[in-house]
Amino acid sequence: MKNRNFTPLIWIVSVVVPLLVGLMLSPRFPQLDVGFDTSGLPRLNAFINSGVAILLVLGYVFVRKKNYRWHKRSMLGALLLSACFLISYVLYHISSGHTTYCDEGPVPAAVYFFVLISHIILSSVIIPLALFTINRALSERFDKHRRLARITLPLWLYVAVTGVLVYVMISPCY
Repeated sequence: MKNRNFTPLIWIVSVVVPLLVGLMLSPRFPQLDVGFDTSGLPRLNAFINSGVAILLVLGYVFVRKKNYRWHKRSMLGALLLSACFLISYVLYHISSGHTTYCDEGPVPAAVYFFVLISHIILSSVIIPLALFTINRALSERFDKHRRLARITLPLWLYVAVTGVLVYVMISPCY
């Protein structure tokens, strides 16, 4: 792992995933039958995002305490849960389309759309940041890992937390 160059693969994933998700969310994209009821996936996605946020905070705590073994486990767990989220998100949206904001509840539409748009933009940005940050750690380039992690952690945490907030704000509309 230390001597492998994953840069091209990271860039391919970082470009292809947002493009495919964007295509999938297009109104012209046909809804598919995935063979099971996907109506519970948005709630599952909120729980997954909560788990990602918890693991990110734990990873930060572990690294501050110089417990690198548990830091690594937490961060790889956050990456794995993020991948599970992406799979679940895609399954839901290819089978159910997208949910429109219905302006019910105490949150004004402007707040919802600000959180949603910032979440979407940063979720695309976090893909290469997280992958490069983890790649640098696994390839034992810890000085570069540390520098990039200072940017990646708050953005990744924002994406995870706003993912939960978006679900909470749109859940009356399901």
